[in-house]
Amino acid sequence: MEWREEAVVLSVRRHGESSAIAMALTESRGKAAGLVRHAQSKAMRGILMPGNRVAVSWRARLEDHLGTFSVEPVSSHTAALLMDPGRLAALGAACALVDVGLPEREPHPDLFHSLDALVIALDSPEWAETYVRWEVGLLAELGFGLDLSKCAVTGEVENLTYVSPKTGRAVTAETAAPYRDKLLTLPRFLTERGRSSLPKRDGDRDGENPDPEAIARGLRLTGYFLERHIFSMLDKPLPDARLRLYERFRKAAAA
Repeated sequence: MEWREEAVVLSVRRHGESSAIAMALTESRGKAAGLVRHAQSKAMRGILMPGNRVAVSWRARLEDHLGTFSVEPVSSHTAALLMDPGRLAALGAACALVDVGLPEREPHPDLFHSLDALVIALDSPEWAETYVRWEVGLLAELGFGLDLSKCAVTGEVENLTYVSPKTGRAVTAETAAPYRDKLLTLPRFLTERGRSSLPKRDGDRDGENPDPEAIARGLRLTGYFLERHIFSMLDKPLPDARLRLYERFRKAAAA
C-alpha cells in the first residue's frame, strides 16, 4: 500500500534511537501516522515541527499497518513563532486538539485547510482572536457548531453577551439577566457583526497585544463545548497544551 499527499505535522514521538512516529493531518486521508527513520537528525528535526506543512509518502504492506513516512518540506511557518511563547502555545494547542480529538483516517479537508491557514495567521496582530475563532470552526467541523449569530429567544442580533451551555446558542444581556450565573460569557469579537460595526465595551481592545480577559472568556467558552462534546466522549481530558493556553490568558487577565 502506498500514497503521497501534503500534510500538516501534528505531533512527533521518539521511537528508538534515531526514528520517530509522526502524526500528520492530510486533506483527503485525514489523520495519519507513520514511522520516520533518521528523524533525530538536525535537518529532519527542523522539518518535523508541529504546524509545518510537508509532503509525505506513506508505505506499508497492509493498509491497517503503521507504515513508514518519507517526508519533504513544503512550508515552515512554525519557525516564525518560536520566539513568541503565546503564539507558540496557540500552535501547540491547535495541533494537540486535532491530534487527540480526531479519529485516524477520517477525512476532514476543510479542517486541513483551516489548520494550515491558522498556522500562517498566528503571525498576525490578531492571532489570539483568530485562534479562538478557529476553535469555534473546529466544533462546527465535528458536528457541534455554536449559534452565535442571533439571540435564541428574541432573534435579536445585537448586544449578544452570553451563550447557553445546554444549547450552544447566544442570548442578549436582557434575556440572560435572570440566568446570568448559569451561562457562559460571549466575548464581543466572536459575534457575527464584529467589532467594527459595534461600540466597544470593557474587555475589547484592538492591536498587537490581545486583551487577555476577552481571550480567556473565548477559550473558556469553546473549551467547555470541546470537553463536553468531543473529549468526554473519548474519555479524555482536554490536551495539556490547550489547558496551558487557557491558563496563560486567565492569569494575564487576573493580573
